[in-house]
Amino acid sequence: MRGVFSNRVPRREVLRVGGLFGMGLALPTLLAQRTGLGAGAKQGSTFGRAKQVIVLYLHGGHPQQETFDPKPSGPSAVRGEFGAIPTSLAGVQFSELLPQSAQLAHRLAIVRSMSHGNANHVTASLPANSGHAHPPGTPETDFPPAATDFPPFGAVLDRVRPAARDLPTWVRVGPLMRRNNGTVLHGQLPGFLGPSHASFDVDQQLLAKDVRIQAVERAGGMTALRMTERRDLLSEFEQTRRLIDHSAQARDLNAYYQRAFALLTSDRTRQAFELAAEPAQVRDRYGQTEFGQRCLLARRLAAAGVPMINVSYCHTPVGSWDTHSQNFKQMKESLAPTFDAAFSALIEDLADRGMLDETLVLVNAEFGRTPVINKSAGRDHWPWVYSLVLAGAGIKAGTVYGASDNSAAYPTDKPHDPRDMAATIYHLLGVDPQTTIYDQTGRPHPLVIGKPIEGVLA
Repeated sequence: MRGVFSNRVPRREVLRVGGLFGMGLALPTLLAQRTGLGAGAKQGSTFGRAKQVIVLYLHGGHPQQETFDPKPSGPSAVRGEFGAIPTSLAGVQFSELLPQSAQLAHRLAIVRSMSHGNANHVTASLPANSGHAHPPGTPETDFPPAATDFPPFGAVLDRVRPAARDLPTWVRVGPLMRRNNGTVLHGQLPGFLGPSHASFDVDQQLLAKDVRIQAVERAGGMTALRMTERRDLLSEFEQTRRLIDHSAQARDLNAYYQRAFALLTSDRTRQAFELAAEPAQVRDRYGQTEFGQRCLLARRLAAAGVPMINVSYCHTPVGSWDTHSQNFKQMKESLAPTFDAAFSALIEDLADRGMLDETLVLVNAEFGRTPVINKSAGRDHWPWVYSLVLAGAGIKAGTVYGASDNSAAYPTDKPHDPRDMAATIYHLLGVDPQTTIYDQTGRPHPLVIGKPIEGVLA
C-alpha cells in the first residue's frame, strides 16, 4: 500500500503561525528559491519557444470518436450517433460536435496515435501529467498520491526555472480532480519535490460578474503596510521558533511566508487574477461556464507571465468526461459545446493578442474511450488509442500526426505514449533533456525518458 501524500505543510499550521488568518494568506503553495537549468541543452528552432504553457485537462478521457478522430465510415457498432464535418484543413474532419474548433484546425496539431496500457483514471493521470508511470508491479487501482510520486510539469518547472518572485510559477485553475470515491488523481501534487513546489490553486466559482479571486484577496482593512509590519513580527517569531524546532517543514516555513507576502502585496499578481476586469463580450466569448471562465483566467495569467497553468475540466453540473452511460447525450448537451466554445475562444484570443507564438496550449487527458458502445449508451475506458491536441509555441500548425484504425481502437501509424508527450513539452519549454532532478533523500531521477514528437514541431 502506497503512503498518503503526507509531507505537505498543513494548511492549519500555515494559517495559525503569526496570526495569518488575519493576513488573508489563502495560499496552498508558497514557493522557495530554486536552481537553474542544466547545461548543455541542444538548441533548435523550437527549443524553448514556449514561455507559457496552458494545459486543458479533460478528466475522464474525451472520446476520440466524438472529438478529433471521427470514423464516419467505420463499423456501425462503434461509430456512434454523430457525423463528421470538414475543418479548415483540406481532407481533415472533426466530429460535428466541434464546429468552432474545426474552423481552427489550421492552427492546431492533432495527435491521433497516443497509446498506453493503463485503463485506471487515478494512476494513468501520473504519466499524463509527468511523463513517468508508477514503478512496475504497482496495482492499477485507486490509491492516494504519495510523496514519492514523480512530480508533474508545473512542479518541475518551479524547481528548475521559477517565475519572478511576484508571480507564481504554477497555477491550477479549477478543483483538485478526484474520483467519485474521493481519491485524488495522481500528477496534481508535487511528489518527491516536496510541498514548496506545489501549485497555486484557484478553486472557486468564476461566473459572477464581479468575481474576486479569493486566493489573492487580503482580509478587510489589511493594507500592504500592515502586512509588512506583520511580516517583520513573524520574522522575529520564526527566529525564535527555529531555535527549538529544526524539522524540514519548520525550516521551509519562513521561505513560504516570504513568498506569500511578495505575492499578496504585488500589484502585478493581483492584476493578473482580476477576471472581473475582462469586458462582458470577452467573457461571453469564452462561454458562461466554469470551464470557459477558467480558460479566460488562464489567458490572463499567461499574459502576465505565469509559466504553467493547468485548467481542469471536471465537476461540471453533469460530471466529467467519464461517460460510461449516456455518452452521446452528455457530449451533445454539455461536454462538447462547453469545450468547443472555450477552446476556440482561447486559441483565437491568444492569436489575436500575438501571444500564441510563445504560449503552448495542450488538450490532455489520461486516455480515450472504447470503440464499442456499452449497454448504457456509453463508452468505457480505452488507453490503447486516443487523441491529443497542441497549438502555439513551436508547434507545426495544421498537422494531423499518426492515425488510428477504422474503429478508433488501435494506432496504425506513429504510436506515442505520455513519455514522448512530456519530452515534447520540456523541449518546447527549453528544459535540457539531460536534466536530473533529485528527491528529498538526494536520489537522482532523469527528467526526460521519452523523445520529442518531431512530427508536431515546427
